[in-house]
Amino acid sequence: MIRYGSMNVEMSSNPRSTTARSPGMGRKFAVFAGDIKIAHTVFALPFALLSTFLAAYDPPRRWPRLGQVLLILVCMFTARTIAMAVNRLMDARLDALNPRTARRAIPSGALSRTFCSVIVALCTIAFFAACGGFYLLYRNPWPLALSVLVLAFLSAYPLLKRFTRLCHYYLGAALALAPVCAWVAIRASLAAPPLLMAGAVLCWTAGFDIIYACQDYASDVECGVFSVPAKLGIGPALWVSRLTHAASAILLIALARSASPPLGTLYLVGVASAIGLLVIEHSLVHPDDLSKAGLAFFTVNGIISVLLGTLGVLDVLLR
Repeated sequence: MIRYGSMNVEMSSNPRSTTARSPGMGRKFAVFAGDIKIAHTVFALPFALLSTFLAAYDPPRRWPRLGQVLLILVCMFTARTIAMAVNRLMDARLDALNPRTARRAIPSGALSRTFCSVIVALCTIAFFAACGGFYLLYRNPWPLALSVLVLAFLSAYPLLKRFTRLCHYYLGAALALAPVCAWVAIRASLAAPPLLMAGAVLCWTAGFDIIYACQDYASDVECGVFSVPAKLGIGPALWVSRLTHAASAILLIALARSASPPLGTLYLVGVASAIGLLVIEHSLVHPDDLSKAGLAFFTVNGIISVLLGTLGVLDVLLR
């Protein structure tokens, strides 16, 4: 008993013990989650779920299988984590030069490149395993066959801002993969609904990313980063954003008719609400006042995605 007790004391006093290490590791994961804005997963996830339920609707089956939904959730979470971590790794030097981003985890020294790289490796393994699950459980080889291309496409976004002002639309295309990949995971094929949804997501994302980039106008011009605001100026860039969001609204309306059977009242209420919220979003930002750009970026767009996704899924379930 004495030896056991003394061993306990010795272990608890050892700074290298698991107990001593775990709080530090926990804080690192918390910093990482905040740095990659894990809450922003809400932007693409509702559209992936809406696409999942639309693809699975094939009477007499009306709902997707639970296993399919869980695998799609794992793919969404890990793919976004990989893309954002790679973004932080590749952009660390540029982030250090921008006052708004200089406090991010890597340039500030809160996290090491090694820590972020290990998370990328672990999430990549989990992503491939989830993609393989569609083949092992549902005999659908396409998620695994396309997995490398999808990750490569998602991870390439930081490169675009180094040579093209279309980087905002590339980011939109990255998020637009969510409904397309979800549909392929369920149906092992493509159709008009996921492509129209992808177009809507692409334009919606590009539009709000242009607004967000307006905050970095001075830094982008100084550092030679390519963006619509850096090329056109803040005022014209906001008009490009408005036109891009108008295209998104048109595609969302077209989606209602392309589904089989067509999406009904609940979904259309969601679309009308989304259009109203986009109008509010643009009323919050002005060329000479970007103080509410963060509110426009996260809060308004988070509501849009959750509202559209939820009402769309309910519309499918209540057919």
